[in-house]
Amino acid sequence: MEVSDVRRRLRAAIEEARRRSAERRTRSDEASRAWQTLLTDVVVPAFHLIQSALVGEGRRFAVSTPGESARLSLEHSAQDFVELSLDTARDVPAVLIRSTRGRGRHTVATEVIVREGDAIATLTQEDVVAAVLEELIPFIER
Repeated sequence: MEVSDVRRRLRAAIEEARRRSAERRTRSDEASRAWQTLLTDVVVPAFHLIQSALVGEGRRFAVSTPGESARLSLEHSAQDFVELSLDTARDVPAVLIRSTRGRGRHTVATEVIVREGDAIATLTQEDVVAAVLEELIPFIER
């Protein structure tokens, strides 16, 4: 194998890496723009609806919006929460639902993809409510 062949292949690999990086930035930018709209118009109102229903059932939860996410946490324990956020660090951006809850001395954390890629823009309040309620089950079982 010649050095010139290796250099040619290396230049092609560098160009491919640049192209992939540009595509990833474009996907992340599009997802971020869609998420900004969804967060204010869909996600936060859905979290407030869930909180109202929980309070009506005697469950004390609070809604907050740390950073670019929406969080529903137990009023007496900010470490126990369900959070919906956008993850643009992935190759294909995704809306993730994360939950963290204490279980004795142990902390149980979960992370589930709700939507990814172009499907992020199609997220509805129904989708948010369904995903959050699924993650709330362990909190309500207590």
